[in-house]
Amino acid sequence: MIEKATLLDDKAIARSLTRIAHEIIEKNKGVQDCVLIGIKTRGIFLAKRLEQRIAEIEGTNIPVGELDITLYRDDLTKNTDSGEPEVKGTDVSFSIEDKKVILVDDVLYTGRTVRAALDALVDLGRPSQIQLAVLVDRGHRELPIRADYVGKNIPTAKNEKIVVKLKEMDGGEQVAIYE
Repeated sequence: MIEKATLLDDKAIARSLTRIAHEIIEKNKGVQDCVLIGIKTRGIFLAKRLEQRIAEIEGTNIPVGELDITLYRDDLTKNTDSGEPEVKGTDVSFSIEDKKVILVDDVLYTGRTVRAALDALVDLGRPSQIQLAVLVDRGHRELPIRADYVGKNIPTAKNEKIVVKLKEMDGGEQVAIYE
């Protein structure tokens, strides 16, 4: 793969997350009964950053959880050694009953990851509402899913790939498009 362009640098990512945090607060008229749940892996780091920004703005902390959707996918990732799915573990240490759950992920593409996340959430409880926040929406949906909060819409060709790098996992910060 060849990098075509850097679409977001560290400052643009930070601005996008700040805007999403403000939109979450505005849409929900505050953050009462809201929880953030990041989809493994990069969605977790984005959810934690959103929680920090919301805390700075509202002066209140909201719970953040981690959701592993591996067993809910319709294209299970296989461990090459054992042939078994690689389960990374869900960590939601609070009830989502009657809460407004804001699912957080890095890239929205076909919608299959979000569908799997919705199935996983239902196994944890019955939230009053589920909203979706993504850093990048690249189009090409295969399912009728759309994000409530989007950092940046980036129309892509099917042969292109969006790569999100976050300092917590990748050592750097950028969103780039590859061909």
